[in-house]
Amino acid sequence: MKQILQNLSNGKTTLVDVPCPKIVKGSLLIASSKTLVSAGTERMLVDFSKANMLDKARQQPDKVKKVLGKVKSDGLLPTIDAVRSKLDQPLPLGYCNAGVVLETTVDGFSIGERVVSNGNHAEVVRVAQNLCAKIPDNVDDESAAFTVIGAIGLQGIRLIQPSLGECFVVTGLGMIGLLCVQMLRANGCRVLGVDLDSKKCEIARQYGAETVDLSNKEDPVLISQSFSRGRGVDGVLITASTESDEVMHQAAEMCRKRGRIVLVGVVGLNLRRDDFFKKEITFQVSASYGPGRYDPFYEEEGNDYPVGFVRWTEQRNFEAVLDMMSSGTLDVMHLITNRYDIEDAVEAYTLLDDSSALGIILNYPKLSKDKLKTSKVILNESDSIIYESTKPCVGFVGAGNYASRTLIPAFKDAGAMLDTLVTSGGISGVHHGNKNGFLVTSTDISDLWNDKINTVAIVTQHNAHASQVIDALNNGNNVFVEKPLALTIEEIDLIDKTYQSANHSNNLRLMVGFNRRFAPHIVKMKELLNSHRSPKSIIITVNAGAISSDHWVQDSLIGGGRIIGEGCHFVDLMRHLVGYSIVDFQAVMIGKAPGIEIREDKVSITISFEDGSFGTIHYLANGGSIFPKERIEVFCENAVMKMDNYRLLEGYDWPGFRNMKLLKQDKGQKACVKAFLDAIHEGRASPIPYNELIESSRVSIEIAESLRQTS
Repeated sequence: MKQILQNLSNGKTTLVDVPCPKIVKGSLLIASSKTLVSAGTERMLVDFSKANMLDKARQQPDKVKKVLGKVKSDGLLPTIDAVRSKLDQPLPLGYCNAGVVLETTVDGFSIGERVVSNGNHAEVVRVAQNLCAKIPDNVDDESAAFTVIGAIGLQGIRLIQPSLGECFVVTGLGMIGLLCVQMLRANGCRVLGVDLDSKKCEIARQYGAETVDLSNKEDPVLISQSFSRGRGVDGVLITASTESDEVMHQAAEMCRKRGRIVLVGVVGLNLRRDDFFKKEITFQVSASYGPGRYDPFYEEEGNDYPVGFVRWTEQRNFEAVLDMMSSGTLDVMHLITNRYDIEDAVEAYTLLDDSSALGIILNYPKLSKDKLKTSKVILNESDSIIYESTKPCVGFVGAGNYASRTLIPAFKDAGAMLDTLVTSGGISGVHHGNKNGFLVTSTDISDLWNDKINTVAIVTQHNAHASQVIDALNNGNNVFVEKPLALTIEEIDLIDKTYQSANHSNNLRLMVGFNRRFAPHIVKMKELLNSHRSPKSIIITVNAGAISSDHWVQDSLIGGGRIIGEGCHFVDLMRHLVGYSIVDFQAVMIGKAPGIEIREDKVSITISFEDGSFGTIHYLANGGSIFPKERIEVFCENAVMKMDNYRLLEGYDWPGFRNMKLLKQDKGQKACVKAFLDAIHEGRASPIPYNELIESSRVSIEIAESLRQTS
C-alpha cells in the first residue's frame, strides 16, 4: 500500500510502498477514501525537517539539554550516533482521515462502516478505537476529512466557554480559524476574524464574521474596540502560527476585564505581566482534540472517560463536529482549494508554501480488500542469492530504537544474510529494511516460517518474547531474543520444555541478548578472575535514571518492570563473573516516604553463589546524570578491580594489571551477535550456556516477584 513519509534529517517527502499494518487489540484497520493535508501542522514538520542542524536545535532547546546530558554520561560519539538515528526515522504525515472499516477488534464498529480517524496519509491505517467516529449518512467523505481539524478548533471553543450574545476575536483564519468562526456563530456569538490574507478574510465574512485585513494595515486593537462597543471583547481564540509575541499582546489589549484567551495555534509566548495583571485575563492552551489526548489509558488501552464526569472527550468532539456537518451548521466546501490523487501526493506538498492553499484533499483509489491488506513488500530481489544451510539466514521481529540502531547493524556487520524484517506498523520495516539490505519486509510474523530462514532475532515488547521464542523453536529456528527471555516462571518453564523437545531432532541455539558478557572490559575482568579461585565480592552500581510511570516498561504485564526488563542484565553479568550457580538472594527497595513513589527501580539485591562468593546490585533510578551509568567493583584476594561505563577498567593491587581504556564505550553488542552467528556457522554450542541464561532469567523474575510481595 502507499503511504506518505517525511524524512526529518534531509526534508524529503516521499510516497512509499509499505506493508499493511497488523491489527492489534483495541484498534480498527481503515481503508482510506479521503485525507486532508493540514497546512499548518504539516508545514511546520516539513519546514523543521528542511532546517539545518543548528536551526533544528534552536527550535527544540529542551531536547538540546537532554543531548548535552547524554554527552556527559555516554560520550560525544554515541550521542551523535543517537541524534542522527533519531532524525533518520521516517515520520508518517497526516492526521485527518476518512475511510471504511476493513477489520475491527472492538465493539461499536462494523466492517464496511464509514469512519473518521486521526489516521495518516496511507491507503490503510490502524487507529485505536477512541480516535475513531462514525460518519453520518448525509456527510460526504471530503467533508468528513475535516473532522479532526474541526475537533481541534472545537476544543479551543469549549475552553473559551462562549455564551449567547458574547463577542470574540479569532486571530488566524486558516482552516481551524475559519471552522472556529462558524462554530462561534453557531453559539450565537459575534465574531471578528483577523488575518493577513484578504481571501481568507472574505471567506470569514461569508460565514458571518466581521474581519480585520492586516494586509491593508488595519489595526485589530482599534477595530476590536469598535466591534465590542467600547467594552473590549469577551475573548480571543488564537489559531495563528507565528513566532511573534505581538499576537498575545494584541489579544490582551483587545480583551475586556476578566476576558479569556485560548491558544490553539503556535505563537511566541514571552508574555507581558501587565497585559494580564491589570485586567485579570485568563490564558489557557488547548490540547489538540480534547480530553484523552496523549493519555495512554484512553488512547492506547481504549478506556473511555465517564460521560457524567468528562462530557466531551476527543472522540465525542469528533462526533459533535460530524453532527454539525450533518445539520448544515458547519460547511467546509469553501475551504477545499486543491484535490490530488495519492499517487501525486508529493506534488501536493509543494503547495504548503502557497498562502492561497487551504484544504488540500488527497483521494485514494478503491482497491480490493486482499490488495489493501498485503502484509509483505519485496525490497530486494533474491534470485541470485545462494542459501547455505550452515550460514545464518536471519528473520528479524521488531525494528525499534535498539533493534535499528544496534542489533540489526551488528547482525549485518557479522555477515548474516538478512532475509525478512517483520514489524507491526510496516513503516520502520521498509525504512530499516532498505537501509540494511533485507530482502523482504512484512507485518505478519508467519512470513518468517519458511525453508530459507534458519535463525530468528526477536526484539519486540517484552510480553511477546516468550510466545515468539516458542514459535521460533517449534519452527526449527535458532533464536536470538533481546532480554528478557520471559516475564513469568510459567513462561520460563514452557520455553524450557519447548527447547528440550526441539533439540531432540535439531541442534538449535537459544541466545538471550546478555551482551555485557562480551564487552571488552568484562572479557578482561573474566580473564583476570579465572586465575583467582577464592570467593569474590562484587558490587554493581546501576545509575539507571528515572522513566515515567506510564512507560510500557513499567507495566508488569507488558514490560515486566525494570528488574525483569533490565535488571536481568546485571544478574546474568554477576553470575558470569563469579562462574558458579546462584544459591540465594535478598532484595529490598526504597520504601514508603513522603513524595516518593514505590517502584521496583530503586533496589538493592544481594546474591549468594555456590562457591561462597556474594555480590550486591544497586539498581537505582534516583541518581544524578553526571555519575557513571554503570560501575562494577570486584574485591578478591587483597586486590580490587573497578570498571566505569565500559570505557575505563582499573586494577588496584592487582598483580600484572593496572588499567584498560577505550576511546568509545563498548557494551559488547557486536561481539555478542558475532559469537552467536559464529556458533551457528561453525556448528558449535551457543556462546552462553543454556543452563546459565535460564538460571539468570528465572532468578530475575523471582527477585521481582519478591519485591512486589513486600511492597
